[in-house]
Amino acid sequence: MPHVTELQCLRISMQQIVNHRGRAPHHPMHPFFTHRTLTLAGLALAAIAGLYLYLLAGDVKPWAEIDWMDVFAEGGTALFALLWLMLLLTSRPSGRVTHLLAVGLCCFIFSWWMDMLDEFIVIPSTVFWDNWLENLPIPIGLLILSCGIYQWHREELAIRLQMTKRERVFREHRLFDKLIPLGGAGYLREQVKMAVRESGRQQQPLALVAIDIDDFHQINRHHGPQEGDNVLQSVTQLLLLNLRGQDLLCRLAGDRFVAVLPNTGEAAARQIADELRSAVASLAYKTTGQGERIHLSASTAVTMALDEDSETLIARVNLDLVHAKQNITASS
Repeated sequence: MPHVTELQCLRISMQQIVNHRGRAPHHPMHPFFTHRTLTLAGLALAAIAGLYLYLLAGDVKPWAEIDWMDVFAEGGTALFALLWLMLLLTSRPSGRVTHLLAVGLCCFIFSWWMDMLDEFIVIPSTVFWDNWLENLPIPIGLLILSCGIYQWHREELAIRLQMTKRERVFREHRLFDKLIPLGGAGYLREQVKMAVRESGRQQQPLALVAIDIDDFHQINRHHGPQEGDNVLQSVTQLLLLNLRGQDLLCRLAGDRFVAVLPNTGEAAARQIADELRSAVASLAYKTTGQGERIHLSASTAVTMALDEDSETLIARVNLDLVHAKQNITASS
């Protein structure tokens, strides 16, 4: 039986799919637009205030006395940190981790900005607070950034738990499928390559189970591609729920999935394949518009890894699945 936390994660994901399917499209305000604006506005105000204080307290240097090497070094560092901040605010939703990382970066940017202003403005030696503005934000930023990185570490552990059966050993976003939360064909190849190597090293069997939804093109034809996408998302969650914790599910292409089963003999792999096929057949999927049930079925094939490379193994998986579908067609 899957872990309770895993069940909760999968139920939430399936509920989100169901909720998404009945909604009219809408375009809400970007969830972190306000936070991003406030962060950048606060940083800009702090930079302007620092410049104003320096201009009040000091004198602008003659052009010939400016050390342009320091300007480029300190200004370039601040610009790179600003770029990191923009990427952070653009790629992450608002939350505790985002806030801490953003504030920590802002402290660094402000410190380097004030340090660069030193190259343009001469501050009298009687003024003491300029050193505070240049140096104090660094340890403060380090402390805040460290807290943010620790919270990010805890966040990653929670995300990794939710990604159980979707990724193993390594993460590469470029290899993940754009439609469903699974690794694509490229990710599968990399994982199979590592699994074959690990299987040979440990002298343990490795099985691959291919799952193909029968007549999936008819769903797209009769109900539209959006309904077909919803079916794929629902089937994905169902397959994940029926796999073990050490297994990995990837989308090979279209409506074809491959489960990588490490340390699994042929008999156990065939039992899992039968369970996956039965789970798909028992799924009471309802269409978005009319609530009509789509009766689903799937073909499966079990392929045991031999003394071969990953590309040959994946090619055999496809071939075994084609033969399995042909046998079903011939017997029906």
